[in-house]
Amino acid sequence: MIAYENGTPASGAYQHVREQLAQQQYRWVVTGAAGFIGSNLLQALLELGQRVVGLDNFLTGYRHNLEQVREQVGPAIWRNFELVEGDIRDALACRRACERADVVLHQAALGSVARSLDDPLLTNDINVGGFLNVLDAARLAGVRRVVYAASSATYGDHPALPKQEPHIGRALSPYAVSKHVNELYAAVYARSYGQQSIGLRYFNVFGPRQDPCGAYAAVIPQWIAAMIAQRQVVIHGDGESSRDFCYVANVVQANLLAALGDQPAAANQVYNVALGARTSLNEVYLLLQELLVDRYGHLRDFQPVYADFRPGDVRHSQADIAKACELLGYAPTHDLRRGLRQALRWYIEQLDHGRRA
Repeated sequence: MIAYENGTPASGAYQHVREQLAQQQYRWVVTGAAGFIGSNLLQALLELGQRVVGLDNFLTGYRHNLEQVREQVGPAIWRNFELVEGDIRDALACRRACERADVVLHQAALGSVARSLDDPLLTNDINVGGFLNVLDAARLAGVRRVVYAASSATYGDHPALPKQEPHIGRALSPYAVSKHVNELYAAVYARSYGQQSIGLRYFNVFGPRQDPCGAYAAVIPQWIAAMIAQRQVVIHGDGESSRDFCYVANVVQANLLAALGDQPAAANQVYNVALGARTSLNEVYLLLQELLVDRYGHLRDFQPVYADFRPGDVRHSQADIAKACELLGYAPTHDLRRGLRQALRWYIEQLDHGRRA
């Protein structure tokens, strides 16, 4: 039977992983399970018949994300989920979550370059100290593999495009430093303790349940919310800065492939997770306007406002995904347009009814 991801045939490797999960139940830990990516991973795993322990302190995650997952999967499947309400900075909470676990998907972090510049100490405490707690708890519990959220911010000021995993520059923010340190610790634990891990350098991920509110909201959900509500859309710089925007279903695929892939050479590596494409902020704005204007007529003459470039932001970003394709079998199912169409259905449902997404 061919596996499908939102109507698109899955790659051979991803189909194999999904069939494997249909036949065998594992115990997974998802840190940051109430967050944007964490809740999407949680839903995917539960729908595949897996048992999941979520660890979250609700600093940046939301209980309503978990409630939406429960509504999607139904009460019978929801019984396969256990929530450990705790902080990754608490070593005991991490150990409790990792007991008897097979795989850890570590998504908990304090995101945002801008936030790290405002509060570098908190960023370090959570992203470095918290990561080390999770990694060590996994080691003590005998977890088979840790898959962790790394970041394209690690490339820093390295000018080459597309970005290739071995070549990084100088960090441009405390957030970038913290994510690079995660990779260093994972490599040390592999050499010192034999703890298998895989780092996934996410580029600009977007999709359902990504929070559009607050000073540190990502650009796509922030703009969607503003355009629907007829609020000002602010583009920092001239709008020609570009990013490799990646729909969250592609990220879910990469996590499951990394968790269960059986190629020996694939373990203890870092991979880019993106589309391998580059889109300017101006192009993203125009695409959103095109996809929303039929429903929201006020957007026909809607114009963004341009502001100064933000400190710590890189000018251009694009991933080379060849390594993930070759060693993990990664094959993105959603390009930017397809991903935005999927995401907009969710945002429209949430924001049209005046609810905070």
